Amino acid sequence: MKLHEIGPNIKTLRKAAKLTQSDLADLAGISRVTYGRLERGEIATVSIKTIDIVLSALDYEIDIKAKEAYGIPVLE
Repeated sequence: MKLHEIGPNIKTLRKAAKLTQSDLADLAGISRVTYGRLERGEIATVSIKTIDIVLSALDYEIDIKAKEAYGIPVLE
């Protein structure tokens, strides 16, 4: 997954879990504003630790894999 895809993918997971942004932010222990930035793909202002906490609240985790092609680094 490319870095700019993280936010939209987390949004999809949140909606599948039938949670609001506020619900998930509360579960992750972060502000709704910070969560909103993550979901909009403004990850430059959100730490990897915060992404990990949000994914953990959704029962997912970060997995790192080798890049398959040129371009932006990926997180899986």
